[in-house]
Amino acid sequence: MTPQIRSIQTADNAQLAHIIKSTLAEFGANHPGTVYYDASTDYLSEVFTAKGSYYFVAKLNDELAGGAGIFPTAGLPPDTCELVKMYLLPTARGIGLGRLLIEKCIDKAKELGYEYIYLETMPELRQALQIYAKFGFEYLSAPMGKSGHTGCSLWMKMKIPEQVNVD
Repeated sequence: MTPQIRSIQTADNAQLAHIIKSTLAEFGANHPGTVYYDASTDYLSEVFTAKGSYYFVAKLNDELAGGAGIFPTAGLPPDTCELVKMYLLPTARGIGLGRLLIEKCIDKAKELGYEYIYLETMPELRQALQIYAKFGFEYLSAPMGKSGHTGCSLWMKMKIPEQVNVD
């Protein structure tokens, strides 16, 4: 069950939107002010054509299992991107796939010239919070940028390391 990671394609849009919305519903986080209500969730392949952005999709056994990306969110400093739309199907959790996606996003952010990665999340997503902490993300007291995700009550940021090393 070796995961395959690749860049997003137009054909992925509907399945990714389903994964994102069903994950938020699963954790009771499907409320206004989250990506659940973003119209852009339905056409991510178009969103991630923006300069300074990239989105990875993960497949397991030739089935789309989730994804994660980086985006130059409005209002962030030029040296900072946001880790966005990281969601996995329940069957894809706990096997290191989230960690692999974050590593890919960090490497891509570094390649694109970013020095920091910021993220917004919710306390309901406990497992993700643990993974972010292992990567060195630290909590902030207030949001950065203008994502419009007022439903997110936790904000984190990390300096991109020379080498990613998470155990």
